[in-house]
Amino acid sequence: MSLRCLLVCMVIWIHSTSAGYIQENEVGQYEPTWESLDSRPLPQWYDDAKVGIFLHWGVYAVPSYGSEWFWINWQGSKYENYVEFMTKNFKPGFTYQDFASDFTAELFNATEWALLFAKSGARYVVLTSKHHEGFTLWPSKYTFSWNSLDVGPHRDILGELSTAIRNNTKLTFGVYYSLFEWFNRLYEDDKLHVFLKHDYVDFKVWPELKELITKYKPEVLWSDGDWEAPDGYWKAKEFFTWLYNESPVRDTIVTNDRWGIGTLCLHGDFRTCHDRYNPGVLQPHKWENALTIDKKSWGHRQDARLEDFMTSEELIAEIASTVSCGGNILINVGPTKYGTIDAIFEERLTHMGRWLKTNGEAIYKSRPWTYQNDTATPNVWYTSKTLKTVDEGVNFTNVYAIVLNYPFKTNSVVLGALDKHYAKIVQITMLGFNTSLKWKPMETGIQVEFPPKNEIDRLQLHLAWTLKIVLST
Repeated sequence: MSLRCLLVCMVIWIHSTSAGYIQENEVGQYEPTWESLDSRPLPQWYDDAKVGIFLHWGVYAVPSYGSEWFWINWQGSKYENYVEFMTKNFKPGFTYQDFASDFTAELFNATEWALLFAKSGARYVVLTSKHHEGFTLWPSKYTFSWNSLDVGPHRDILGELSTAIRNNTKLTFGVYYSLFEWFNRLYEDDKLHVFLKHDYVDFKVWPELKELITKYKPEVLWSDGDWEAPDGYWKAKEFFTWLYNESPVRDTIVTNDRWGIGTLCLHGDFRTCHDRYNPGVLQPHKWENALTIDKKSWGHRQDARLEDFMTSEELIAEIASTVSCGGNILINVGPTKYGTIDAIFEERLTHMGRWLKTNGEAIYKSRPWTYQNDTATPNVWYTSKTLKTVDEGVNFTNVYAIVLNYPFKTNSVVLGALDKHYAKIVQITMLGFNTSLKWKPMETGIQVEFPPKNEIDRLQLHLAWTLKIVLST
């Protein structure tokens, strides 16, 4: 065979195998259209997880006043109380960038954080990799030294936490990422050109996001800061196409709906719609309720008062209503500039963990039932699981009634939603108290007797009580 023939044959072979490879990998791939991208199935792990921890941590933890929007409220909007705070406490000429040197994080212990989040009963953690201030918690090449390795802690915060979570827990790690930055000159210039220019997206957002995804492989990408520009400016569809087809987490990552004007509550793997979103009714698409334990701020603030924090009872009620309606809940805490988590946050997370240890069967991997609220008794939320016995092939549905208010007067509760199902009841128990409970049919449903109050107290069953109703199907 001549050399020329050999070269021709090699070219043909390479072309044919390459074409075959491309064709094989294009099967099931996604195109840069919302119709194609929205057809991607939701990764199962996310729907099963139900409960996550959100962390808002950045330079704003240094002034620790008002909220994480400190910079824009002080120097952008010039709110009087922020200006007065700076005038009273800092010398003239002090800039926001000067705060960064005091973002020391000297007490930050990633392993301690990871173990606390595992103890809380959460199944995933989402850290603010970059908020609207533009400061990144990883040493990004695209921040011009405005990051946690070059300034402040001189540590790769994101790297430490992701490693600690993966090495010490079974939790899934994710990141929040703000698309826009309040005072980024590239962004401001694009904005002046009515977003017909894309320099900020091309030279900052895309490189930074790809660096973040490729290096740390988060399995949640929680986008924010999108509301000033359309999704076309952010090149959202093109980014999703890369994320779903080529990124190292293409099979497992989930994203939210904040990718530009016209995407909120319409696109993404899960919908957030607005902060603290809890519609209270079953939704046709997967959604997430992102809320703060400190009701007035996502970031840490020294001016918080006790009444500003959610109680443990309120937190459990929010979990129950959210999961009942098909959502996940993402519970935010704001660490201090030192890298510690205030005791009040730790207490709430610990209480949540204790409750989930007993009642998690009704939460994790559960699915919405026929009813979300009870029809006779207020503040009762339902979830369910369908089971099949291996030997007999009989299907059972476990219906979980999460009772938020203890029935002190009667020590029993009427479940109206079971009105047409009582003939199928096999057994009723309370999670944490496995003895069968007495029940009887009523005109408006069934009446279930609670265990004796002293037994409930002895077993430390509190905050909410879950009745497990086994139905034959």
